[in-house]
Amino acid sequence: MRSHSPSCSVTKFLILLLAFVETSFGGQTTILHTNDDGWAVANIRAQDSALKAAGYDVVLVAPAENESGTGSSDAPASVVGSGGCEFDTCPAGAPATGFNASDPRFNYVNSFPVTTVRFGIQTVAPKFFRGARPDFVVSGPNVGTNLGSVTINSGTVGAACEAAKEGVPSVAFSAQTGSQISFTTLATPSNLTSAAEVYAALGVRLVTALIPPFDLFSIFEGPVLPRNITLNVNYPATNSVNCSSARDFRFVLTRVFAANDTTPPDVRTCGSDRLPTEDSVNAMPGCLATVSVMDAVTKADTTARNQQAVLDKLRGFLTCA
Repeated sequence: MRSHSPSCSVTKFLILLLAFVETSFGGQTTILHTNDDGWAVANIRAQDSALKAAGYDVVLVAPAENESGTGSSDAPASVVGSGGCEFDTCPAGAPATGFNASDPRFNYVNSFPVTTVRFGIQTVAPKFFRGARPDFVVSGPNVGTNLGSVTINSGTVGAACEAAKEGVPSVAFSAQTGSQISFTTLATPSNLTSAAEVYAALGVRLVTALIPPFDLFSIFEGPVLPRNITLNVNYPATNSVNCSSARDFRFVLTRVFAANDTTPPDVRTCGSDRLPTEDSVNAMPGCLATVSVMDAVTKADTTARNQQAVLDKLRGFLTCA
């Protein structure tokens, strides 16, 4: 008769338990990726590649054309017009929604960012994520920063806010250096493509701090972000001399709007209960990226309690200005 040691039985049990958790709940973090600059711009494709390389399960759903500055505008998707999709990535008269024939994980929606991200969450994501919504939404990086009052009209921020209102935690990334160039330019090194790669690496750093690419026990953990809360993240300029590597950057907790005499205190950190504004930190030297905690419904700064939740989540990751 063959005997079995207790340790062997325990090992087998743990292996079966892990297999059950992974099969039932999925161990790989799923991300829906969107923006307002369009599905074929260099920034979004660089970020998409970086997230996938880091181990995330990513599906891209973004506007067919550049929809910058459209805020939270919303309208049904329509047949692609005479100009086709941006950078000739789909022809005139193409369907209102579509995908890359060689890689169906690249999807376009011929409408605003808000419409696009909702379609991605409700319709596209379940096709790839076992019938479920994504664990997280990444919007951007936007070509150009979205600081202070500019956030109100930003489609990148609008998409992130819409995701949060749909019940999916989200972040909006925006970057100072960049241009509206095709993803095909990433194959040829330049200052602009280098910037796209640096910002993509920074995006992975923050997303990983919030929600790792593999987390078998996420069902036992708290929410990634509080309900109806999104993060507005802005990167300063990068070039071959200054802030040339993602390792050069630090992340600072900030406010979107300046406080006044009647503004309630912010979360207490860095020796103060008043956070610096995005604009003020963005203007400082030292490769400082800003992280503001936004109310997705009002697009305003949120409460100290919600700021505290983010601070706790990113403790050890954030720094003082």
